[in-house]
Amino acid sequence: MKLAKFDSLVSLSRLRLVQFLMGVLFLYLLFMSFEIPLVFKTASAGFYTDALPRPLFLESEEDFTDKSAPARPTDDSKLVRLAGSRTPPRRMWEYKEVSGLLFNESSFDSNDSKDEFSVLHKTARHAFVVGKKLWDDLQSPQNKTRTTKLNRIVLGVNFLVRVGVRESESGLGSHITVVGMPYWAHAEYDPKIAILKEGDESVMVTQFMMELQGLKTVEGEDPPRILHFNPRLKGDWSGKLVIEQNTCYRMQWGTALRCEGWKSRADEETVDGQFKCEKWIRDDDNGSEESKATWWLKRLIGRKNKVALDWPYPFAEGRLFVLTLSAGLEGYHVNVDGRHVTSFPYRTGFVLEDATGLSLKGDLDVRSVFAAALPTSHPSFAPQKHLERLSKWKAPPLPEGNVELFIGILSAGNHFAERMAVRKSRVQHKLIKSSKVVARFFVALNGRKDVNVELKKEVEYFGDIVMVPYMDNYDLVVLKTVAICEYWIRTVAAKYIMKCDDDTFVRVDPVIKEAKKLGDRSLYIGNMNYYHKPLRNGKWAVTYEEWPEEEYPPYANGPGYMVSSDIAQFIVDEFENHKLRLFKMEDVSMGMWVEKFNSSKAVEYQRSLKFCQFGCIEDYYTAHYQSPRQMLCMWDKLQKQGKPQCCNMR
Repeated sequence: MKLAKFDSLVSLSRLRLVQFLMGVLFLYLLFMSFEIPLVFKTASAGFYTDALPRPLFLESEEDFTDKSAPARPTDDSKLVRLAGSRTPPRRMWEYKEVSGLLFNESSFDSNDSKDEFSVLHKTARHAFVVGKKLWDDLQSPQNKTRTTKLNRIVLGVNFLVRVGVRESESGLGSHITVVGMPYWAHAEYDPKIAILKEGDESVMVTQFMMELQGLKTVEGEDPPRILHFNPRLKGDWSGKLVIEQNTCYRMQWGTALRCEGWKSRADEETVDGQFKCEKWIRDDDNGSEESKATWWLKRLIGRKNKVALDWPYPFAEGRLFVLTLSAGLEGYHVNVDGRHVTSFPYRTGFVLEDATGLSLKGDLDVRSVFAAALPTSHPSFAPQKHLERLSKWKAPPLPEGNVELFIGILSAGNHFAERMAVRKSRVQHKLIKSSKVVARFFVALNGRKDVNVELKKEVEYFGDIVMVPYMDNYDLVVLKTVAICEYWIRTVAAKYIMKCDDDTFVRVDPVIKEAKKLGDRSLYIGNMNYYHKPLRNGKWAVTYEEWPEEEYPPYANGPGYMVSSDIAQFIVDEFENHKLRLFKMEDVSMGMWVEKFNSSKAVEYQRSLKFCQFGCIEDYYTAHYQSPRQMLCMWDKLQKQGKPQCCNMR
């Protein structure tokens, strides 16, 4: 009897064990078949497989979240109505290819030649004179493009070689190959480095620099570094093997990209699909990058571990190397001995065509240099590659009546890819296609004739570009903003005017809703900055001659903001009466003009962090620094999923 009872208990235990094992097997098959994390990632990304980035919160934005605009005088006796109403009932005219803003030498005359703005006015006057010559040359029938260009390679200090390179070969896919050997380390007595020594021992140093340089802008200063590539075998402050990359303009260095032997994070932006930094063997690397828990989980779901190859630092004292520098769509790529080492993304303001020479200096024995083509042309300057001359991308005709919003998009002459991406994404919005909202690019003349020739063809075909007839200059971007206001007066009768950049993605619907909340009041909407102080040193340094005050007026960040039409009218009136003060920072200039307008008529300052200054945040109104590929991705997500989502690839 007891034996039978024992057998029944054993059978029951076996049954439960079998059931448990079957459950485990079922879960195992579920993981193997579906791979749940991948499914979630793919479903959320649609055609593009990037995961959504986390919301970005900026320190500068958080610091001013609680602050409101300073109090303004609201003496009703001083409120005057400028010429024209908010939306003047005038008929729209035909599309104009050239800005109607009266640009002549007297336009930039200042009432006081000794004031702090006179230098910028002189620069603007010169840019107009040069631009007029470029425009006249462009209008002439003899506008053939150049076929050759001299570039220079500088080796060491006094060795100079000139090579002829056809421009048709430069740009995407162009590359330079350097064969060399680092010297053995030597004692360094430079005070800036020798301070790192311990005791009486000298600091041993070996490093070299490879730089893509531009032409000197100011006599007595070093030429701008479009790319500074600096392997430090010995002598870095960290004591480790390091590769540092950077840019430099007017003796002001940017933020360095340091590769220290760790591979870039998986969630970090790539450059043409390549990591910014690859991994190499470090002295302090214990090889425990993957936890045991992760290893067991991968084994449970059946994923095979990838075999990790450990590579040494790509340079060694007394050892020959072959380095290849190539220009991609999104940045520079460096391969050493056939292996990718690092990629450096193009930086705003450092255009590829400015790179006219290669400099090699430091502790390096250069054996040979082969330049298939110096990367002197930005990949977006390839009209035959990026411009799709299809009728569906042409701008719709201007309507007869008033429109709700006019969007002025600032763009550079050689940004063919950026403009095409805008045409294929946010300009396809139903309000723009139906001409209830009008968008136009505002472009100045480029220093290169071949760029201007292609630009003129683009203007004539697409009908969405307004040429501002001056020689383009970063310090004179403010003139394009004035031209946007002028275009509204003489061509487009809009209630609101928005300014943005060609790398800014704009959601039209919420932007208009934000403006309508304020009714018919004079308004200034964007990511407002209050109590900001000028930087007196660094890349964006402002001298006391340029801006003597200790604070800027309240201003909205430049990538995207809106003003009401009466403010735009005021700006053009001031410019044509030679009363408009110009400042090299376009967004600060607008804040200065609005502040002056506010002294006679109250302005409603509206601040929203959704006008994003850096990158993209959740539920954005505008997203800045978006590549052409990101523009198309964001538009695709907006159409398919009906809600704004960021795209984290470049």
